[in-house]
Order: sequence, then structure tokens, then C-alpha cells
Amino acid sequence: MYLPALILGLLIASLYGALYHLVRDGGFWRLALYLGLSWAGFAAGHFLATWLGWTFLPIGELDAGPATLGSLVFLGAGDWLSRIEIRRQSKV
Repeated sequence: MYLPALILGLLIASLYGALYHLVRDGGFWRLALYLGLSWAGFAAGHFLATWLGWTFLPIGELDAGPATLGSLVFLGAGDWLSRIEIRRQSKV
């Protein structure tokens, strides 16, 4: 993967993370979480598609379709897992 494709992928994934933050609301740490999840999911989706030989919405050598799906899956799962609260039970 060349540098322009990497930069484009980071920009697209950052846009997804920022839009998700805008929709779901949250502070600075939520934004950092959503950006990290979006970058990881975008990369995982792209590399999975490359490994399996899938091409859907290619932009140069970037497989934008599976990368977008990966980003959305990581964002949804990460948001859901980060909002789980642990109930502490009394030992009395």
C-alpha cells in the first residue's frame, strides 16, 4: 500500500469516526475512542478484503467498501462494549 492510499484511508476513517462521535455524542475521550476504533476497523476491513480477494468500491488500491463495513462494525461494537456498566453487589 502506497502513502497516498494510506493517507486517503486515514482521512476517510477519521471522517467516519468524527461523524459517529457527532451522532452518538460524548467528550474528548469518546472522540479518541471512536477515531481509534474507526482506524482499526477500516484497516481490518481493507486487509480482510485484500486477503480474501474481494473488491467492492475500489478507490485506487484501497478497497473502500469492505473497509467502510469494517469501520462501522468496529465503531458499533466498540461503542456498545464501552457503555456496559458493572453493577457492584453488596457483600453484606
